[in-house]
Amino acid sequence: MKALVYAGPRKVEVREVAKPGPRAGAVKVGMRYCGVCGSDIGIYAGKHPRAKAPLVLGHEFVGVVEEGNGSGRFTAGDRVVAYPLLSCGTCLACRTGTPHVCRSLRLIGIDVDGGMAESAWIDEGVLFKVPGSLSDKAAAVVEPLAVIVHALHQARFKVLDSAVITGAGPIGILTGIVLKQGGASRIVISDIDEGRLEMCRAFGFETVNGRTASVVDYVAETTGGEGMDLVFECSGSEGAAAEMTKLARIRGTICMTGVHKAPHAVDLMEINFKEQTLVGTRVYTQHEFGETVAYAATIGKELEAIVTQVVPLTGSEKIFEMIADPAVRTVKVLVDCRK
Repeated sequence: MKALVYAGPRKVEVREVAKPGPRAGAVKVGMRYCGVCGSDIGIYAGKHPRAKAPLVLGHEFVGVVEEGNGSGRFTAGDRVVAYPLLSCGTCLACRTGTPHVCRSLRLIGIDVDGGMAESAWIDEGVLFKVPGSLSDKAAAVVEPLAVIVHALHQARFKVLDSAVITGAGPIGILTGIVLKQGGASRIVISDIDEGRLEMCRAFGFETVNGRTASVVDYVAETTGGEGMDLVFECSGSEGAAAEMTKLARIRGTICMTGVHKAPHAVDLMEINFKEQTLVGTRVYTQHEFGETVAYAATIGKELEAIVTQVVPLTGSEKIFEMIADPAVRTVKVLVDCRK
């Protein structure tokens, strides 16, 4: 069967690979779509510390059950998405009910072969049926949506909270979508990519282009210097780390949604003096993932709207070069695993 394989730094190949065989507790899933994640971009660049070539990429996938295992939980024709986290089960986090922050957390598509392939055998215990009203393209966005559901739980978001989001990538835009659907009073999002900001304005968010304006000044001017209730840092950038305490109000909450790959300076004195809360997030719980599958059906059109390109599996060898090209204006890119 065909699969998109990470072959080494800055090299991916569409290869013929051996079809995985049946195994106990698993079902065969024929893949439909698989999303490209920021972690996949890091793997392609050769910067992911755990991903080793050769590796079939992809952990954001939707597919159809083709063969069951006799348990009756899933039958042929069921559309499914997968909770892709692999926890050890023995560390402190796992023993205390938080396996999503397992000390040795692994993921499908990073530590083991993933979903950018024609098919795969997936443990049925991590599969969730897709609601009938949710399209395949929208279902392929469930995994990153679960990141946002967890982040809003961590930030303790409340109806009518105001929020500023730094970074208008898929995670930042999805954060805005969920905040709006949840009743946020204001949503401001900043980025340096005007194409992505155009999409944000179409969703009804206030936008600031960091190339030409200061989001700190904009928030100060529009809040009378008070700041916003919540800050969601989704960019992973040094500049955003320096500014985020200035964006949050006294006793506001800063939620670290994007992952910072290097230590960055943060104004800790401002956290002290304004009694701000700084909270981290890492993926999501399996319960939250299941909640997200059901929730996705209520915002299916918005999830489809962030999908800007669909690339056939057979033509996906240049997909990361396409994503890196600013002229293409990508937001969320899917691989069609059937073509």
